[in-house]
Amino acid sequence: MKTSLYRVSSAVCRVLLLCLMVAFVGHRAEAQEHVEIDAKAATTPFPHFWEEMFGSGRAILTLRESYRDDLRAVKQVTGFRYVRFHAILHDEVGVYTEDEHGNPVYNFSYVDQIYDGLLKNGVRPVVEISFMPKKLAFNPDDLHPFWYKQNVSPPKSWEKWDGLMTHFAQHLVDRYGIDEVSQWYFEVWNEPNIDFWNGVPKQRSYFELYDHTAHDLKAVSPKIRVGGPATAAAAWVDDFLKHAAKNHVPVDFVTSHGYADDTVEDLFGTDETISMDDRVCRAIDKVRKQIDASPTPHIPLFWTEWNVQGNHESRDTTFVGPGLANTVRQCDGKVQEMSFWTFSDVFEEGGPVPQPFAGQFGLRAKGGINKPSYYDFALLHHLGDQRIASASPNVIATKTAHGLAIAAWNLVDPGESGSAHPMELEVHGVAANAKVAVQRVDDTHGNVLPRYAAMGKPLDPTAAQVEQLNHETAFGEPEHTTLHGGRLTLELGPNALVLVTIAQ
Repeated sequence: MKTSLYRVSSAVCRVLLLCLMVAFVGHRAEAQEHVEIDAKAATTPFPHFWEEMFGSGRAILTLRESYRDDLRAVKQVTGFRYVRFHAILHDEVGVYTEDEHGNPVYNFSYVDQIYDGLLKNGVRPVVEISFMPKKLAFNPDDLHPFWYKQNVSPPKSWEKWDGLMTHFAQHLVDRYGIDEVSQWYFEVWNEPNIDFWNGVPKQRSYFELYDHTAHDLKAVSPKIRVGGPATAAAAWVDDFLKHAAKNHVPVDFVTSHGYADDTVEDLFGTDETISMDDRVCRAIDKVRKQIDASPTPHIPLFWTEWNVQGNHESRDTTFVGPGLANTVRQCDGKVQEMSFWTFSDVFEEGGPVPQPFAGQFGLRAKGGINKPSYYDFALLHHLGDQRIASASPNVIATKTAHGLAIAAWNLVDPGESGSAHPMELEVHGVAANAKVAVQRVDDTHGNVLPRYAAMGKPLDPTAAQVEQLNHETAFGEPEHTTLHGGRLTLELGPNALVLVTIAQ
């Protein structure tokens, strides 16, 4: 009896083991994503809307060499053309004060140095008109809690505000010429729906600020481009456009903000479940539809602040690349410009950054150390300007002058565990053995964090240490291979971003 039971048990075990093996093999087969790309398929325009404009801290920081070093480095790998920053009217810039009789006194010395520096480096400003000079503030003590304590009060006199705006705009036109200034963007204030504006009531008082500012700028030259409402969490756009149309107030472009970790309630006013990976583009889609339904449906939309989800630490990691690529994939065709917040960790909302990799938003850490996100933007820069449709949520396929450029990634959200994601590309319309180059950012490519740890995590790295870290993470030669029967297999580690170029 024992022998019989043993044989039955052994047979059952063998069957179970065989089933497990079949299931495992089946799971492995299902885990490999198969992506077909037709190089001869119809394409759609694919402007590089994610890298044309970047955000940065506040105006006075642009005078620092560290800021300009980062600007030049990021421009080198993205070719970006516009930068947006806060506080051009902050008292530290010295634009406005009053004499002993209360008469306005204007001084544009630092303004000139700020904009001269940008233009010298091939970048134009998005002129965010903020914040209130204390001498012009209704409440001089109405200070925001940021380290640099900007004033968020409305003006004490609309007449003096009009005078400041008119003199400011006229000075810029006189110095740079209207042909140049007409290529800038003037955005009225920053996030007036939250604590950056203390007018009462918030919306109506902001609309009054916008109306005065827009009319003032246009009075200097109708070629000056002005827009708003620059709101947090995709707010107010429909009301703003209705107000502007009803009152004949000029609006050349619409701006708003939305981050992946903004709440669903703040972005959409609902309690539905929306993944953080989808929120930015869902918010953009909401605003785009509001514009389309407005009296001015063809106004461009600029998303002048955004970033991927995550706690501060994840912004220094390889997660940013797949988060960025996934957002680009979703937002294509819905927005004219997206301004990633920020290009540099020369940034002082909470005070001077104490050390590299303190969880700031930029592409370069303190001292000019290239983060993985710096290399992620560099990879995506090489995508073409014509997009080929793909059903995969992990791929952007494009055409270039020399063939195909394909971005592929394995997105694993912060706090989640992930495994390698095998992907097979099947490419039609090119030679079956076409030459292929593969460049990647992942845990072992373009990732400075382990090298910084091995260096002992210096709080104030020397120039030599920064140079060493950037040298060790710089892109080497791509991996060169060929298609095999029109196919290429990729092994994408967690939060890997890969650029595949295929000769045609």
